[in-house]
Amino acid sequence: MISYDLRCANDHEFEAWFRNSEAYGEQVKKKAVACPVCGSTKVEKTIMAPRIAKGDSGSSRGSDEISPEAMQQMLSKIRDTVEENCDYVGSDFPEEARKIHYGETEQRDIYGEASDKEASDLADEGIEFGRIPWVPRADS
Repeated sequence: MISYDLRCANDHEFEAWFRNSEAYGEQVKKKAVACPVCGSTKVEKTIMAPRIAKGDSGSSRGSDEISPEAMQQMLSKIRDTVEENCDYVGSDFPEEARKIHYGETEQRDIYGEASDKEASDLADEGIEFGRIPWVPRADS
């Protein structure tokens, strides 16, 4: 796995993980990498400091790197928190976000789905939202 610091066309900086540098190139070319703040798919790498492992910990991972399993657990906790504290509005997310933003309905926390185009339109209107990688539920 490789981590890149990225910047979108709206100057939001974020970190993203990829299988390798080729996977990064393929995903950016297909516009499959989106800014978690505004949804823009126009992204580029930023200048990054190299990660240097501190001493021999018996692992090839640096002490500040997160395992894929730990990342999966964190994303699952985020999903649980969102589902417990927000109203699910499904594909009506863009419309509901606009109503809340423009004061047409009560302020509340919502979540749902939006296409890349819908997310871009919301960002262009100055409507704040975030995009979260939604991990599937574990089969248990």
